[in-house]
Amino acid sequence: MAGQLDLIMAAVTPFTDSGDLDLPAARRLYELAAATTGSVLVAGTTGEFPALDDGERLALFEAALDRAGPGHVIAHIGAADSRHARRLAASAVSAGATRLAAITPYYLPASTGEIIAYYSEIAAAVPGAELYAYVYPERTGVDVTPQQLADVAAAAGLAGAKLSGTAGARVREYVRALPAGFRAYTGADGHVALAAEAGATGVISGVSTAFPEVFVRLAGALAAGDAEQAAAAQADVERIVAAGRDIGHFKHALALRGIMGPAGRMTVGTVDAADAAAVADLVRDLVPAGSPHAAAPTG
Repeated sequence: MAGQLDLIMAAVTPFTDSGDLDLPAARRLYELAAATTGSVLVAGTTGEFPALDDGERLALFEAALDRAGPGHVIAHIGAADSRHARRLAASAVSAGATRLAAITPYYLPASTGEIIAYYSEIAAAVPGAELYAYVYPERTGVDVTPQQLADVAAAAGLAGAKLSGTAGARVREYVRALPAGFRAYTGADGHVALAAEAGATGVISGVSTAFPEVFVRLAGALAAGDAEQAAAAQADVERIVAAGRDIGHFKHALALRGIMGPAGRMTVGTVDAADAAAVADLVRDLVPAGSPHAAAPTG
């Protein structure tokens, strides 16, 4: 029987139709996270962090901390340079955050030594906070091999890492290379069972921002050794992923749930009529009636 995976919602960021930050909607989303997965990653890739200014990121951190509590919030403070990341980290910790994530330096190439320096400088700015690396080669242009991450973790005192894209698909290799107690999370939404088999700590899922109940059900079935229920929940996850796993689809589902509007700032993609109907079917079929914000779609 596998241990219970730690589920963390990689939350989208709500915006109004005019493009302003929608904090009331963000609070509703963080309440959903607190009631389902229990924990939330704020202002990550799914949260369109490159389009947020520092004040907006801090406001989101504060809203999440208020709704979910410090132990259940990972504030993403990553930036292209350590100076910016240190400033965000200090502000997040001053607001009450105890867990921080930082995407690797991006855009320019970075050597192992430069990656170590980046995380070491952030860690030194916020002693006592848990710091997680965020490895996403396809988005940053910076790959970090399992052995490199082990070296960075030892030098910078990392508590764990989120592994996304091709790094997430190699979670087993990372778990083997990293020291005992290191918290390895995969961002591969469709491979929750693989994460459990590989010995990962948990899953930080963008898909779960819209359908957290399905992931809770899947993790519970895996922990209980209930193969039949796990297979059924996995089929639901695959159905969600097949219907569209980009930010636009997530926001459309959350709009149908009555949590937020569908607006984004970045190129989050538009949902055409066929996809909108598929997402509406998912909300109808997969959101339990008793769940928070389980409003049925209208029309």
